[in-house]
Amino acid sequence: MLYFLLYLFVEVIVSVNISSQIGGLATFLEIMLSAFVGISILINFKQTLFENFTAVSQGKIGIAEFEQLNLFTLLGAILLIIPGFFTDTVGILLQFSTLTAMIVNRYDVKSTNRFQEKNQYKKDEDVIDVEIIDSNTTLK
Repeated sequence: MLYFLLYLFVEVIVSVNISSQIGGLATFLEIMLSAFVGISILINFKQTLFENFTAVSQGKIGIAEFEQLNLFTLLGAILLIIPGFFTDTVGILLQFSTLTAMIVNRYDVKSTNRFQEKNQYKKDEDVIDVEIIDSNTTLK
């Protein structure tokens, strides 16, 4: 609730300042243009999803990054549809995969399980599976 009130405060301050500088008609056109861009991003999301899936299959990004990049793209498109200059700025910034990758890498918590899973495959490549058969078949 606190973050929402903080967001609302920043949005109102930024929107009032920019709207007073550029005027009512330009503000209306900006709201319509950003909503159109947000809707077109949502319509073309299938292409972005395919590009991110290709990056995962080539090993350029991990599964967690894949999920978060797609989430940032959707969130950015929704923010572009919502009227306001602050939300439009954040929505545009979230569309750049370089920026979102930096955010994901910065705030992604590296768990030890993922580190162990990555190294587990390297260790298992050198292991030869064998079966030990006891040759002593006598009963005592």
